[in-house]
Amino acid sequence: MVIRLGNAGAATALFILVLVGCSTSAHVGDAPEALKPAGERRMAPDFALKDADGRTVRLSDYRGKVVLLDFWATWCGPCKIEIPWFMQMEKEYKDRGFAVLGVAMDEDGWEAVKPFLAEMRVNYRTVLGTDMVAQQFGGVDALPTTFVIDREGRIASTHVGLASKSDYENDIQALLAQP
Repeated sequence: MVIRLGNAGAATALFILVLVGCSTSAHVGDAPEALKPAGERRMAPDFALKDADGRTVRLSDYRGKVVLLDFWATWCGPCKIEIPWFMQMEKEYKDRGFAVLGVAMDEDGWEAVKPFLAEMRVNYRTVLGTDMVAQQFGGVDALPTTFVIDREGRIASTHVGLASKSDYENDIQALLAQP
């Protein structure tokens, strides 16, 4: 389920959601999910979503690369912490067969997302997500929810809530080391 906020009471609801989300999300320091063994990984669902330029992006376009697929929103505090990490990882590992792909889940769509991307100077591709795509990934119930996908397009690890930067780097480095 993706939580959507209407105009009425949005500030109060957002405050409550942040409090609840902070108390129920994974926190830095929790035991990280280890990479699943290759034989136990399920295929990541393919999708076709539009980027900020209106071009169709398919997850399958990234086959052969290690992908960090991040479901996020502009109003999500933990998302704002992770995005600079992902920007650094995109820069550091892109020449080794790695890519970050952001899936923005904002109700206001590009009206909210484009200015945020420009302000943050996000250096990786972002698409506008849908509830249907979130459901295909098992229901994205919290933001951020991030999937690390191996070169064959299989989900190697899932991070719900704020994870540590080192957890992501360990996942990425391990997958990049695999043929």
